[in-house]
Amino acid sequence: MGINAIDHDRTVDRKLLARVVDGDEQALDRLYRSHGRVALNVAFRVLRDSSLAEDAVQEGFLDLWRTADRFDPQRSSVRSWLCVLVHRRAVDLVRREASRRALDERQPPPHDGSYTAEEIIFLRYDRRRIQKVLGELPAPQRQLLELAYWGGLTQSQLATRFELPLGTVKSRMFSALEDLRVALIDTA
Repeated sequence: MGINAIDHDRTVDRKLLARVVDGDEQALDRLYRSHGRVALNVAFRVLRDSSLAEDAVQEGFLDLWRTADRFDPQRSSVRSWLCVLVHRRAVDLVRREASRRALDERQPPPHDGSYTAEEIIFLRYDRRRIQKVLGELPAPQRQLLELAYWGGLTQSQLATRFELPLGTVKSRMFSALEDLRVALIDTA
C-alpha cells in the first residue's frame, strides 16, 4: 500500500470517528470491519485466549464509542489509538483473571452439604442482598443476568432471544455485573 493510500485510510478513519462522536453506529461498525482483526490480534497477544480477546476488543470498541471525542489526531492514528484502548482492556482482563484465580485459591473447599447455623444465616443474608441489588438494576440488564446465570443461556443465545447485537448483550452484561459488584460492596 502506498503513502497516498495510507493517508486516505487515515482520513477516512478520522471522518468515521467524527461520525461516531455524533452517535453514528454504522460508522463504528465500519471502523470495526476495518480494524477489528488487528485489534483482536493485539488482545490475543496479551491474553492468549480467544474468548477473552474478543471481550477485550468489545470493551475497547465500547471505550472508543464512549470517548471518541477525546481522540487527538496529532498524537496518533485512529487505528493506533484503538489498539491502545484494546490493549488496556486486555491488560485489565489479565489482572481481573489473576485476581479471580487468587480469590478462588483462597476459598475453602466446598462443604459436603452440612452447613452450620451461622453459615446458613450468612448464605441467606447474601442471597437477600443479591436479590435486592438485582431488583434495583434496569430491567434489560436484570433479565440478561438472570437468564445467563440461572437460565444457563450464553451471550449468543441471549442476543438471538432478545434480537439484539451480540455486542449490545456483552456491554449490558458487563455494565450489569459492574453495577452489581459496586452495589454489593456498598451494602456490605
